[in-house]
Amino acid sequence: MYAIIKTGGKQLKVEVGQAIYVEKLNVAEGEVVTFDEVLFVGGENAKVGAPLVEGATVTAKVEKHGKGEKIIVFKYKPKKGYKKKQGHRQPYTKVVIEAINA
Repeated sequence: MYAIIKTGGKQLKVEVGQAIYVEKLNVAEGEVVTFDEVLFVGGENAKVGAPLVEGATVTAKVEKHGKGEKIIVFKYKPKKGYKKKQGHRQPYTKVVIEAINA
């Protein structure tokens, strides 16, 4: 059984026991978070939402918070002496899917 959920402006296909990285959630480590925006539930009895599946939820346990790899943003204009270097590390939350309730 799998589901497609919406979180952090992205859609993710999840299965029970899978660990996923999502945009940072304001939940402490070790707590359980519930995703209410379920777009599709697949398996023997597939349910398609219009736009969401009624009464379907996905529960997950927060494993850790962290920051992603550093990316470098370098702006440059030739012959003008303009250079600007900036780094960014996107925060994330790692969650493990515990149950899909359809």
